[in-house]
Formats: sequence, structure tokens, C-alpha cells
Amino acid sequence: MTETGKANDLLAQIPKAKGLPPVHLWNPGFCGDIDMRIARDGTWYYLGTPIGRKPMVRLFSTIIRRDGDDYFLVTPVEKVGIKVDDAPFVAVLLDVQGHGEQQVLRFTSNVEDQVEAGPEHPLRVQTDPATGEPAPYILMRSNLEALIHRNVFYQLVELAVPREIDGEQWLGVWSQGEFYPIGRDA
Repeated sequence: MTETGKANDLLAQIPKAKGLPPVHLWNPGFCGDIDMRIARDGTWYYLGTPIGRKPMVRLFSTIIRRDGDDYFLVTPVEKVGIKVDDAPFVAVLLDVQGHGEQQVLRFTSNVEDQVEAGPEHPLRVQTDPATGEPAPYILMRSNLEALIHRNVFYQLVELAVPREIDGEQWLGVWSQGEFYPIGRDA
């Protein structure tokens, strides 16, 4: 079967239902890797070409699963490996409700998923030890994160307030009563 045939066959297997499919419950046999990649900027590629149809990307995004360090597209009868450069999603919009400790930060991803930062969807910032550049993430579902887009991160920086943690000064943001450090306070 050709690569294009594999992708079309995979699409046909996705159950049509409201909400996200229960991919965590599906355990089909591994069928091999396909030439699909999610770039760091959130662009999905198939056979080296960007997938331009947003509804198709959205559909594929509903069946992605991470097992260990590997990513798969999973249906009830098939599991295929794909490559993910960084995170499978990108948080592209931020909506802020309230202020201070009662503030709620709602993120929207490039595939239109929405989550509110909090205990079930924590924020984290990983700093590159060589460059010092921050890479902020939010947990979107299960063990799948979204890289927070640079413009959205700048919004977080504008919202940041100082707080002492373990004797060190940090800047961070509040959401649902949780404080998330985003960088050291100079």
C-alpha cells in the first residue's frame, strides 16, 4: 500500500463522535512508521509536504498518542509511528480572566483545543542551558504538551509577578490558584 493510501485508510478508521476519541484505551498492533512529521511551529507534514487542510490536521490531532518518547496515530485497529520535532501542539492564543491568585489563563492550541492552566494542565518552562532561551509548555491532554508560541509567552511575561520560592526570587503567573514560575527575577 502506498503512503497516501495508508493515510487515507487511517482517516477512514477514526470514529466519528463528539469529543476526543479514547486513544488511551486502544491497543492495536504496531503497523510501522509513516512519513508524517509535526514541526516545532506546529505544521504537520506528510511525505515532506505541509498538510494544508486544517480539518484534516484537526482530525489527525485527535488520535495522537505518546508512549514513552515516541508518538503515534492510533485507531481501534491500527497504530502508526510519526515524528514530532518538539511538542505535538502549539499554544497560539491566551485568554486571561480575572486578576492575581484568582486569575485563570485559557490557552487555545493550533488545532483549536482549549485548556485552562491549573493542576490538570500545568505550565512549565524549560531553559536551554547553552543559550538561556526559555521554552514554555502547557500540558494539553494526557502526556501531550503544547509549546507556547513566542507571542503568547510575551503575554505571560507581561502578566508575571514576583514571588519567592525556596529563598530565590522568581517571576511567574497565577492560574486557578497555582503559581507557575516562568523565569528568575533579576
